[in-house]
Amino acid sequence: MAERVVRLPDVGEGIAEAELVEWHVKVGDVVREDAVLGAVMTDKATVEIPSPADGRVIWLAGSAGDILAIGSDFVRLEVDGKSAQATEAATPPSSAASALAQKPDVAASASRMAASEPPNMLKSQPPAAPAHHAGDRPLAAPAVRLRAREAGADLRQIRGTGPAGRITHDDLDAHLVRGRTGTTAAPYPTQAAVTDIKIVGLRRKIAEKMSVASSRIPHITYVEEVDVTALEDLRAKLNGQKQTGKPKLTMLPFLMRAMVRAIAEQQHLNAHFDDEAGIVHQHAGVHIGIATQTPAGLVVPVVHHAEARDLWSCAAEVARLAEAARNGSATRDELTGSTITITSLGALGGLATTPIINHPEVAIVGVNRIAIRPHWNGAAFVPRQMMNLSSSFDHRVIDGFDAAQFVQRIKTQLETPAMIFIDA
Repeated sequence: MAERVVRLPDVGEGIAEAELVEWHVKVGDVVREDAVLGAVMTDKATVEIPSPADGRVIWLAGSAGDILAIGSDFVRLEVDGKSAQATEAATPPSSAASALAQKPDVAASASRMAASEPPNMLKSQPPAAPAHHAGDRPLAAPAVRLRAREAGADLRQIRGTGPAGRITHDDLDAHLVRGRTGTTAAPYPTQAAVTDIKIVGLRRKIAEKMSVASSRIPHITYVEEVDVTALEDLRAKLNGQKQTGKPKLTMLPFLMRAMVRAIAEQQHLNAHFDDEAGIVHQHAGVHIGIATQTPAGLVVPVVHHAEARDLWSCAAEVARLAEAARNGSATRDELTGSTITITSLGALGGLATTPIINHPEVAIVGVNRIAIRPHWNGAAFVPRQMMNLSSSFDHRVIDGFDAAQFVQRIKTQLETPAMIFIDA
C-alpha cells in the first residue's frame, strides 16, 4: 500500500485560499474515485472536491471553518501501490457536475460537524510558525488584517497555526485574550450557560463583507416618506387581471423601474468605487441586487440589465432568483455583478432602517413597510397608504444633495405611477 496526498486544487482565478465548510468523509472511510471528499467555499459559492482515486482516508486537513491555502494538503489516502503519483492536486469537478452553487444547508451542516466531530478524526493542525521578524509581512487573510487593525494588534507578534504559518482568526483571538489577561484564557466551566458557535461558511462571508462595508464606507442615510396609495391601487388592478403564467406583482418591480429612470439622470449612482485606486467605475447597465434572506443567511441575487426589462420581466426575474437563492440552485453569475442594491424586510420592514451598502457599490435603497397614516391634503387629514424609503450612500463620492435628489425622483414616480410607463 502507498500514501497519496490530495491537495486543494485551484478553485477559481485569483483565489489564494478557501474556507473548509463540510467533510463528506471521515478518517477510516473507504472512498471510490470521483467520490466527494469535502466542500470549500469561496465568495459565497461552494465547490465540492472529488477523490482522484480509490483508497482509504487516513488524514483530513482540519475542521469546518478552517481557512486552507490553495495547493495545501487536503486529504491523504492509503491507496494500492500501483496507483498513480503519490502526491496530486484533486481534479476540480466537471462543469456539469459541480457548477458553483450556493448551498443553504452548508452552514448548518458545518456547524453540526464542528459540534459533533467523529471520534476517529485526526487533529492535524500544523505546528505553530515562529513569530515574524520586524519587516516581514505576516501571512493573513484580509478579514484577519482588518480585525487586527481595528484592535490595534501587531500581526508580526502573533504565531500563525494555519498553512505555511498563516495567521487565522483563532490565532488573533488568542493573542487578544492574552493581551487582556496576561495569560491564555481558561476554558469555560462545563456548567456555565455559554454556547460557543463557530462562524463558518456563508455566515462568515457575510460577516467579513459587512465589516469591510462598515469600516471603509462613510454612510449617509436619507429617509423619505412616500404616498403609495395610487401605486397600490394600480398594483391590485394589474394583479387582478393578469394573464395566466405571469407573475404576481409586488412593490419591487415598480421600485426597480423607478430606479432605472432615476439612474438615467444620475448615472454616477450606478457605480462601484475602487477606493484603493481612487476610481469610480460607472456602469451603463443597471444590475440591481435584491437582498434575499435564505435559511443559510443573506445573499444578493442580481437582476441583470434591469434597464432593458419591463415591469413583468422584472417581477418574473425577481421571483425566479429569490427561489433559486433559497433552494441553493443560484449560480455564481446570478449572485455577482450588482451595481446598486434593494433591501426590503417586507411586512417586518419597520418605519425606518439604516441599510449598509453592498461594497463596492455606492448606493442602496431600503424599503420599509406600508401602513395607513393620516395625511394632510391641504384641507383635511385623510387616510393614505404610506411607506418610507431608507437609502444609504457612500458619502466619499455621493453628496447629500445628489442623494436627496435621487430619492425624490423615485418618490415622484411611485406617487404618480403613470410616470413609470411614460417617456417624457
